[in-house]
Amino acid sequence: MRKLFGTDGIRGVANVEPMTCETALKVGRAAGHVFQQDDRRHRIIIGKDTRLSGYMIESALVAGLCSMGVDALLVGPMPTPAVALITRSLRADAGIVISASHNPYEDNGIKFFSRDGFKLPDEIEERMEYLISSGEIDHIRPTAHKVGKAFRIDDAVGRYIEFVKTSIPKGMTFEGLRIVVDCANGAIYKTAPSVLTELGAEVIALNANPDGTNINKGCGAVHPEEMCAETKKRKAHVGMAFDGDADRVIMADEDGTCVDGDQMMVMCAIDMMKQGRLPQNTLVTTVMSNLGLDQAIKRAGGQVVKTKVGDRYVVEEMLRGKYSVGGEQSGHIVFLDYNTTGDGMITALQVLAIMQKTGKSMKELAACMTRFPQSLINVTVKRKEPFGKLPRVQEQIKSAENKLGDAGRILVRYSGTEPLARVMIEGQDAAEIRELAESIAAVIREELG
Repeated sequence: MRKLFGTDGIRGVANVEPMTCETALKVGRAAGHVFQQDDRRHRIIIGKDTRLSGYMIESALVAGLCSMGVDALLVGPMPTPAVALITRSLRADAGIVISASHNPYEDNGIKFFSRDGFKLPDEIEERMEYLISSGEIDHIRPTAHKVGKAFRIDDAVGRYIEFVKTSIPKGMTFEGLRIVVDCANGAIYKTAPSVLTELGAEVIALNANPDGTNINKGCGAVHPEEMCAETKKRKAHVGMAFDGDADRVIMADEDGTCVDGDQMMVMCAIDMMKQGRLPQNTLVTTVMSNLGLDQAIKRAGGQVVKTKVGDRYVVEEMLRGKYSVGGEQSGHIVFLDYNTTGDGMITALQVLAIMQKTGKSMKELAACMTRFPQSLINVTVKRKEPFGKLPRVQEQIKSAENKLGDAGRILVRYSGTEPLARVMIEGQDAAEIRELAESIAAVIREELG
C-alpha cells in the first residue's frame, strides 16, 4: 500500500509529515540511489514554485542527493513544464519539482520527471517508497570526492523562454494584442510577461509579486474572477490565468467570459485537424470533460478518447495511442509535439497563434463548442472510503441517476491530491443538476466530512 506518492507525487502541509525536512532528505537519498545507473557522475535538476517552504524542502532534497554522491542542479522558481524541459535539455538523470500546484501556500509537494521529461512510472515511485521506509540504503555513504555538489543554473529561465517561443509559427508576433496575465504569484511570474512582451503583445500583469505566502491566494487558474473582470475592464483582447506551477491555464474572451480547458482543446484540435496535424484526428481527455467537447470534435470529423482523471493517465494514453494532444477541463493540456507534460504557457501561445492566424476573436473561437450545464461540488472529507461501501451515498447517486435518465451523467470521485470528494453532474437543466449535486454532496458530508 503506497503511503507517500499520490497521483501527482508527494503532497501535504509543509513541515507536517510527509512534507518534512526529514522525509525530504530520505526522498533525496532514495532518488539519488534509484537514478544512479552506472559509475559516472549523476545530476538531478531541482526547481520549485514561490512557496515560503520551498527553501526548506529544497535544502533537504539537496542534502539527500549530495549524500548519495549525486550533483543537484538548482534552477530556482520555475514552471513545472520548464523543469521537464531543462531536465531533457541538460541531459540530467532526473528532474524534481517542489510545488503543490494549485493548492494554498501552506501546502507543498515533491514530484519527479525521468530523464526524458515524463512523470515516473508507478514501479519507480514504489521502489523509492520502499527505500525510504526500509532503511536498505542507510549504509551507503560516499566520502571525499565522491560526495555530490550543488550548482545553480543561471540561464534556465532564458532557455525556457526561447523554447516556448518556438512553439508558434516562425515570424509570428502578437503585436496589436492587449493581454491580461494573472501569474498567481507563482512560478511563472517572470516568464509569462517576458514571453508575451518579447512577442510584441501589450501585457497587463496581475499577481506577479510573490512573497512566499500569496501563491494562488484568490487568484490564478483556480480563482480566475479577477483576471476575467480585468480583461473586460481594460478592454483587452484576451486574458489568461496560470496556476502556481504554471502547468495549467484558464483564459478569458474580450467580454471577460472564462474559456476553460475543454474549449481550448477543441479549438486547438479543430485547427490541427484542418492542417492534417492531429494524429488519427483524435483528442485525449478525461471523464470530467464536458459532453459538449465530444459533440464538437465529432462534428469536426474527429474522435475523443477518455481516461481517468489525472494528467499522468492522459499522457499514458497519448503515448500508447501515439496521439499528440490531450488534457483536462482544468486547463492542464499536453502538446506532445512541444513538451512532455502539461504546459500553460505553450497552451496559451497555441490559442493566441490561432487568433492571429484566423483573425478571429477569442469569443468567436470559443463558440466552436456548446457547453452542457455542469455542476461541480467539492466536499472536504476526513477519509477516502470507497463509495461502494457507503450505502446511503449509493442510494442518493441512484436516485439522481433515475431523475436524470439519459439526459445527463453523474461522476463522483476522490481528488488524487487533496482531501476532497468531487461530485460532478451534467445535464440540460442547470437548476436541476445543481440540486441533485447538492443532495449527493450533503450525504457524503454527513458520512465522511
